[in-house]
Amino acid sequence: MIIKSLELETVCGITSKLPDNKLPEIAFAGKSNVGKSSLINALINRKSFARTSQQPGKTQTINFYNINKSLYYVDLPGYGYAKVSATEREKWGKMIERYLRTSKQLKAVFLLVDIRHEPSQNDRDMYEWITYNNFEPIVIATKLDKINRSQIQKHVKMIREGLGAKKETIIIPFSSQTMQGREEVWSLIEELTTEQAEEV
Repeated sequence: MIIKSLELETVCGITSKLPDNKLPEIAFAGKSNVGKSSLINALINRKSFARTSQQPGKTQTINFYNINKSLYYVDLPGYGYAKVSATEREKWGKMIERYLRTSKQLKAVFLLVDIRHEPSQNDRDMYEWITYNNFEPIVIATKLDKINRSQIQKHVKMIREGLGAKKETIIIPFSSQTMQGREEVWSLIEELTTEQAEEV
């Protein structure tokens, strides 16, 4: 995918009205330190366009990135960070749920998990939450460069079983350092957004 234009078009907080976009949306969900911003930056070929932070849990908004004036990448607030109060976590959860339930253009949700570790309870809850809202999560197993190549299949199996994912659930090992997996993610996004354009 050649990026000709990109813009952080809309930032929605807890009380914000969600935009009524006319272009297809691809959402990214995951724990606060799993590398969502790094993935988005890798997909758009920019080092620091999406906001990255050394402080997990700092992103408290839903960010809509307009890509090529043809689709949106939607960065959802990270979950599971212990220093955030239970009240704040509940507000973020409601905000994410409101988006999943009301967006008319959401085509797919990519769920990011750390390939090095067994999925946490928060990861499992998010996977079930996404499926409950009638989406089939596409799992991105981040930080691929942190494990040996010989361990990849073992860890992918660990993630599939840990999430309770279906056999047909797509799991893509990904590294923002080496860019391994980027082409596969791009291809999926193009396929999903092209399908939506054809349906319209």
